[in-house]
Amino acid sequence: MKWKKLGKIFDPTEHVLPNGCREFAQSPQALVFDDFVRIYFSTRQVDKTGKYLSHPAFVEMAKDFSKVLRVSDKTVLDLGGLGSFDEHGIFPLNVFKHEGRVFGYISGWSRRVSVSVETAIGLSESHDGGLTFERIGAGPILAASLDEPFLVGDPFVAFHAGQYHMWYIYGTQWADYDHDQGAQRVYKIGHAVSGNGINWQKEGRQLIADVLGPDECQALPTVIKLSGRYHMYFCYRQAADFRKNRDRGYRLGYAYSDDLASWTRDDGKAGIDVSATGWDSDMMCYPHLFESGGQVYILYNGNEFGKYGFGLAILENED
Repeated sequence: MKWKKLGKIFDPTEHVLPNGCREFAQSPQALVFDDFVRIYFSTRQVDKTGKYLSHPAFVEMAKDFSKVLRVSDKTVLDLGGLGSFDEHGIFPLNVFKHEGRVFGYISGWSRRVSVSVETAIGLSESHDGGLTFERIGAGPILAASLDEPFLVGDPFVAFHAGQYHMWYIYGTQWADYDHDQGAQRVYKIGHAVSGNGINWQKEGRQLIADVLGPDECQALPTVIKLSGRYHMYFCYRQAADFRKNRDRGYRLGYAYSDDLASWTRDDGKAGIDVSATGWDSDMMCYPHLFESGGQVYILYNGNEFGKYGFGLAILENED
């Protein structure tokens, strides 16, 4: 794979965002229309306790990504109610259009006491073309289970070979590497299938091999089928000391499959890496693959986990 970087295309600090959000445009996800591309992202509000709440918002861009046409000016999807799995954040909102319906798969966050968060996956649907979404029930459709005990989130849904596929992450442990930093989570990429997009059957296995050892953290899988082969991008990092240490922060990983069952990891063929300087020089994370106008693109965040926006690259060569 060979990608050409097109640079950072959206900076949230240059726009007025709904819910009083400032900074952060994380996990960009595209929904392509005839005349524009709408890109959903998660942005942050500071609540009365001084902690973050993560809200979905969107920006609409010209098909050539040269200019911003519109930024959402109202709530795309409310956070969940008191005690709900998505009470404190939605990050990301994976928007999936199928047979004329627009669904939003919710990666919901809620705060905990002994560790920082728990996550689960819910489902919403839009009845106005993706401007706003309504939940299909208040509870999650995929959550922690016997063999996946923590942190089920980061859904990416697609329809292949007559059924729905979801790639997601699940936590394997919380570990206290450094008492000053608090417990850190370790998570891997899993896979589930469904006949209706609501009821899911987990495979119950780690899909992608580790390259950093058993405590490697893998996040935000995104899959596209090109020339008969499935390509997956995701991000990965060390479990601790990753926020400001460039050598331990997020990078983009790559794997491929010809049957959606067996995946071969080969990060050397990712064809994209951190820049020598600039907005994506310390880390690259939260990738999202999509097609528009006969081209294949990848959205991603850079330094500081997308605090100052996201960028774009175009696929030049599949080999």
